[in-house]
Amino acid sequence: MFRNHRLGSSLICKLLIYLTLPVACSSAFAQTKSSEVPVFQDITQSAGLTVSQISTEEDYMIEAMSGGVGFIDCDNDGKLDILMVNGSTVSRFKAGGDPMITLYHQEPGLKFKDITQQAGLTRKGWGMGIAVADFDNDGWQDIYVTGFGGSVLYRNKGNCKFEDVTAQAGVQVDGFPTAAAWGDYDRDGLVDLFVPRYTHLDARQLGPHPPDCTFLGLHVFCGPWGFTGESDLLFRNRGHGKFEDVSKKAGISDEQNLNGMQAVWTDFDHDGWPDLYVANDRGPNYLYHNKHDGSFEEVGMASGTALSAAAREQGSMGVAAGDLFHDGQFDLFVTNFQQESDTLYRNLGSRGFDDITISSGIAQPSFPYVGWGTGFVDFTNNGWDDIFVANGHIYPNIDQGNMGFSYREPLLLFQNNHDGTFRDITRLTTLDKLPLHSRRGVAFGDINNDGNVDVLILNIGEPPTLLLNRTENTGHAVLLNLIGTKSNRSAIGARVTVTSGELKQTSEIRAGESYLSQNDLRQHFGTGSHAMIDSIEIEWPSGKKEVLRNLPADSMYSIKEGTGVVSSKKFSRPVGCQESCS
Repeated sequence: MFRNHRLGSSLICKLLIYLTLPVACSSAFAQTKSSEVPVFQDITQSAGLTVSQISTEEDYMIEAMSGGVGFIDCDNDGKLDILMVNGSTVSRFKAGGDPMITLYHQEPGLKFKDITQQAGLTRKGWGMGIAVADFDNDGWQDIYVTGFGGSVLYRNKGNCKFEDVTAQAGVQVDGFPTAAAWGDYDRDGLVDLFVPRYTHLDARQLGPHPPDCTFLGLHVFCGPWGFTGESDLLFRNRGHGKFEDVSKKAGISDEQNLNGMQAVWTDFDHDGWPDLYVANDRGPNYLYHNKHDGSFEEVGMASGTALSAAAREQGSMGVAAGDLFHDGQFDLFVTNFQQESDTLYRNLGSRGFDDITISSGIAQPSFPYVGWGTGFVDFTNNGWDDIFVANGHIYPNIDQGNMGFSYREPLLLFQNNHDGTFRDITRLTTLDKLPLHSRRGVAFGDINNDGNVDVLILNIGEPPTLLLNRTENTGHAVLLNLIGTKSNRSAIGARVTVTSGELKQTSEIRAGESYLSQNDLRQHFGTGSHAMIDSIEIEWPSGKKEVLRNLPADSMYSIKEGTGVVSSKKFSRPVGCQESCS
């Protein structure tokens, strides 16, 4: 996040884009092919999301970096519940800390009830990030919360009742962990846990008079320079509730001690084994290729995903992965610090990745902001993923600099033009009408089971924002809940390809993405004008492949490995409807 900034490119087109001159360097600035524009309604207050994230001092960099949000179905009622990391401050942490997360249970009428205490989520500390998975394959989703000075694994005993099993599981993490990501890297049917760490920082040594640094002439908190980096951790799930630290054995411990932020497990080369991408805030980003023997090879530089197109390290924070181009390859989007632009890497298969940030039209709109949570989402169900980004500066006094920068920054929504380019449509949506915040984590999921994807956003020092997707002129859609048998129960790592007419889309179940956040584990596919799904092909983590054919859209399906569809339910309201629909 914190670095000196230069344009660093001799490309004329890039220079013109950064200078915001009116030049058409790519078709990204042409009129989009689709007139579809999503509409969102802020229902935070009516939904009952009242707990504020805690960040009131911001004398140290740690106070600017929490936190994540997420979705979980903690009682298997088919409706998403909400998780939010609470954060803390140095003085509060020294006094015992704060409850690390808040859990809201979804009640009738899109109301959410704070059930944190009765759920047993009582550990105090300094929460950072969230990742959800069924680590013990008992049919209930569990929660891992990273926290400064101590993380916690909450085992779901059933019906939203949790127990702290951190010590007996062996997943204690000290220091300054940031994100967490679950993935079955050895394909043994048990999800493993990766935890990147940011820097070596001891809260007991943080005094009332923090050191002073400067940014663009302003006095600000220091970091990460001047602080020692921290290694990353990989915990292998041995079963029976036990994990072992295999970080060094697997070659994934980050011996350079870079500032790890967000990680994502995904099978980039489609060889059936999950690889790992790690965004670092200092130094190059990592891409660990799975060697199928319990170890990894770091190929970030060779793959083209370690640096920007100008061969520069960036202040990377959030990560999204997905098939933006309908070619069956998972691309990468990385959010970065101010005046660096967010980065879009296109997956070219055996040829590695290509940084298409400029040609895609992403560079100019994202250049002024500090990006955090992000995701690839089809908000209008046309079958093509758009890109959503939450922004927010880290320095509360940046407004005093009179340099055109603001602590509270706008959201960004890039619409997919279906040709490798994207159009910034933020001002065409209701997103530009929302109050400005300094935002961090973002999670995506269908909270009312109507076939439209909704958005949950963490706001620093304030309650979260819950945006209900009210887009009426949408296409058809399908929501898939996968249940592993030989594979891990949450089917994390399963690759799903949905074909509807000319639309062929591929997705993957991931636990831990965006920035310190957890998306809905169910897989959403918009099918456009197609009311019938020709085929659903599932490549399970176990290696088993299944194909389901001729299923109606506009429904939620539960699909069990080796069995097929075990339940289905129509969406809560008609899709494809116009303004007359209620």
